[in-house]
Amino acid sequence: MKRITLLLVGILSSLSAIAQQDAQTSMYFFNPLQYNPAYAGTRQSLHITGVTRAQWVGWDGAPNTQFLSAHAPVIRKNIGVGLNMAYDKIGSRSGFNVMANFAYHMRLNKDLRLSLGLSAGLQQYGYDFTGLIVTDPNDVNYTTNYSKTRANMGFGSYLFGERFYAGLSLPRLIKRNIDNNTGDAYLQRHLYLTGGYVHPINSILDLKPSILLKYTANGPAIADINFSAHLYKTFWVGLLYRTTDCIGFNFAYQFKDICTAGYAFDIPLNGKFLNQWGTHEIMVSFDLNGKNNAVQSPRYF
Repeated sequence: MKRITLLLVGILSSLSAIAQQDAQTSMYFFNPLQYNPAYAGTRQSLHITGVTRAQWVGWDGAPNTQFLSAHAPVIRKNIGVGLNMAYDKIGSRSGFNVMANFAYHMRLNKDLRLSLGLSAGLQQYGYDFTGLIVTDPNDVNYTTNYSKTRANMGFGSYLFGERFYAGLSLPRLIKRNIDNNTGDAYLQRHLYLTGGYVHPINSILDLKPSILLKYTANGPAIADINFSAHLYKTFWVGLLYRTTDCIGFNFAYQFKDICTAGYAFDIPLNGKFLNQWGTHEIMVSFDLNGKNNAVQSPRYF
């Protein structure tokens, strides 16, 4: 049953106007293609990742998001291609993105490579207020639906080695209007800066700190900081801190070098803890290698 108050819609709309608008994920390190096209093909295999995220469970109209990405190397592994999609719903507003990705990989030295990527695709945004409880059911703003689909493009860079990576990206370069009334509301450009490093302790344990820094105009920079421990190259457990927002934990298990499954749970720190059951996220990914194309060492990112 759809019951969401106009107050909640107003709060969420106001937040989207001044802060991050892109759908967020706590397991960002498992799906970099979602925000950086230069990641395409860097895993040396056909790699498929699916993520579903339910935020602030127990609140009507709370954000609900799904991600899907697939990418692979082609032409002697110097070029990567990929496709990523995201669907995000908050209250009566929804958005859908689908982007094709192309990346070129350059070897800088024996251990380090640089990938430059471009993306292009479609961005859809809309709202449907007909399911809300309103004071004036004849108000034109709540009796009409709105949906708009526009083209967009992005670019990114990704520097990586066996135990280190860093990236910079703008996944959507073009600002798009999202209001059919005033024309004053836009989907802003989002800048992503990311990095991570794997530090081996012994044959059993590796430590992996990582960070994803997100910035958009008229809003504060937000950092997702994650610290993971990798056990026996197959089991990962981590702690997450998102500035001004939440803390959380995550873990994942790798099955026979083919499938990895993970779960994340976030606890809000900004006064939204009451009357809800936190944020839950599930991730599944597959690495599909050809018979003559097996990856000899475990992939950390």
